[in-house]
Order: sequence, then structure tokens, then C-alpha cells
Amino acid sequence: VQLEESGGGLVQSGGSLNLSCAASGFLFSSFFIHWVRQAPGKGLEWVATISPDGFSADYLGRVLGRFTISRDNAENTVYLQMNSLKVEDTALYYCATSRLGADRGQGTQVIVSS
Repeated sequence: VQLEESGGGLVQSGGSLNLSCAASGFLFSSFFIHWVRQAPGKGLEWVATISPDGFSADYLGRVLGRFTISRDNAENTVYLQMNSLKVEDTALYYCATSRLGADRGQGTQVIVSS
């Protein structure tokens, strides 16, 4: 299993970013995929999950309505569109094969400035 996150960066509060997760080495279209994050000095926090067919999603309450998870099974890629970003969204973001962060990659850094 290989997962590679990209798309992070520095953005002002209220701004947007679209993260990508490229998957390889497993039957991607059969797996739930999750985004998790780790803020400085804190543990891993689950953010969102998408079903294998892409028709169902679940979100951490604090990001509901601001973040949207989606996937393209033809491209073995999962996305996380993040809008109305807040300073507290600053974290290293990972995609993973479980809510606990299994198989996560190196992550992509998101920094939201006030």
C-alpha cells in the first residue's frame, strides 16, 4: 500500500486548499479512504471518510460544511476540498486506509494564518 498526499500550503484564514492523495499497490476502488490530521503537539485526528464507491462520506463535526471529500477511482485518487479554513485547521494532513491512520503517507502540511 502506498499513499502520497499533496496540495498543502500556507493560506490565510477563510481561504481554500484542495488536497490530493494518490494511491497505489492495492485495490483502491474496494477501500474506504480516510483523511486524518495531526496538529502541532497533538495526536492524530480523524477528519473525513469516503466509501469505496464515493457515494457516502462522513465528517468530523468541526469541518462539516467546510470540507468535502471525493474520489476518482479511475485515477486512484482521493481529494479533500477545504474551504473557509481556520487557524485551528493548521496540521499535517494524511490520507489513510483506516480512521486511525493506517498506511498513511508522508503527509502534506497545511498552515492557516490569521
